[in-house]
Amino acid sequence: MDKSLATDLAVKASVDSAAAAAILQTLAHDSGLRPWRLGGRELVPVVQGGMGVCVSAGGLAGAVARLGGVGTVSSVDLRRLHPDLMAQTGHLDKEPDAKAVINAANLEALDREIRRARQLAQGRGLVAVNIMKALGAYEDYVRQALASGADALVVGAGLPLDLPELARDYPTVALIPILSDARGVQLLVRKWQKKGRLPDAIVIEHPGLAGGHLGAAKVADLHDPRFDFEVVIPQVLEFFKTAGIEREIPLIAAGGINCRDDILRLQALGASAVQLGTAFAVTQECDANPAFKKVLAEAKPEDMVEFVSVAGLPARAVRTPWLDKYIRLEPKLQAAAHVKAKCNMSFDCLAHCGLRDGVASMGQFCIDQQLGHAFDGNMRKGLFFRGAARLPFGDQIRSVQELMQWLLGGIRPAASIAGAQA
Repeated sequence: MDKSLATDLAVKASVDSAAAAAILQTLAHDSGLRPWRLGGRELVPVVQGGMGVCVSAGGLAGAVARLGGVGTVSSVDLRRLHPDLMAQTGHLDKEPDAKAVINAANLEALDREIRRARQLAQGRGLVAVNIMKALGAYEDYVRQALASGADALVVGAGLPLDLPELARDYPTVALIPILSDARGVQLLVRKWQKKGRLPDAIVIEHPGLAGGHLGAAKVADLHDPRFDFEVVIPQVLEFFKTAGIEREIPLIAAGGINCRDDILRLQALGASAVQLGTAFAVTQECDANPAFKKVLAEAKPEDMVEFVSVAGLPARAVRTPWLDKYIRLEPKLQAAAHVKAKCNMSFDCLAHCGLRDGVASMGQFCIDQQLGHAFDGNMRKGLFFRGAARLPFGDQIRSVQELMQWLLGGIRPAASIAGAQA
């Protein structure tokens, strides 16, 4: 392609996306939705949640940020998106340096995906990185995300009480913990206050509605009324008031959101923004295989399964042949649990792993392996995390822009073109 033509096309794309972002801001305003501020920027009140393995990488995160939202890169095992890094590490097994080499490849991949997202964002919105506290290389991922230019760090799957120290040299990077009840918020905020830092925002995730790893102690607790937004948000706001930090920490409600009315309802309760995962996972820009999106989009409420993950946390996913078989065999697998000589994938993705560590009360499968199969679109072998809510466009695969127009303006896209896929 002629260089001048390529430049002209790039400029046009930039102008088009800027216009689209401006239109979304207008739609949100006309709908009665409030913008919010994070990292010194005014944003539309939509956050795309982090989803691994490789489901939300630079492509999806950049597309959301480009339209004025918060796009989130999931940090887990991103080497799978880069053939050169997989060529270096995919064959590693019992080599003494396997763990170090794989972790280095994943840190390189994280750097690439953050830079990719920032390039796609064209200076709009914010690019966040989601890092599970439960990861074995959690601190390394935090440091890499900071060094690579992430605008925000979002941390769940455990209390990130150490995050202020780890990010001390990056005071402008927004720090956002994921919590599910008022007690957890109070504990974390008080601990952080002693370190001289407040969260820049807090995600309030409803474990009865969200997908993936969930913020409850056990499966039986997932639908406890104490997690309802109508309970948690007022309790947290009252705590902020009594602690003298009223209006200093925005709340982001996550779980079960699929339309403008949901956002209006949650903002009326006191949330500043909302976070969605599955609805973005089935967009054209999502980094996963089209077959992955098909599984999530076609799943019905009765297909959802709640179980204990290998990380020891409750989780929600689609009932696929693999998960159905695992649930049936789980009692036998747990009865036979024992400490393994090494991690199945040779890099100890989790600090505490039920399979590797032989903990019978935790899941007994390799989560990186099963999520990797899902990312590849292998329905028979994959673990497909999914939220409980119905999707805005049913089984259709739509663009991020169309999803944002629906969420912020209540505008449904034109009739689907048969067979349209990412």
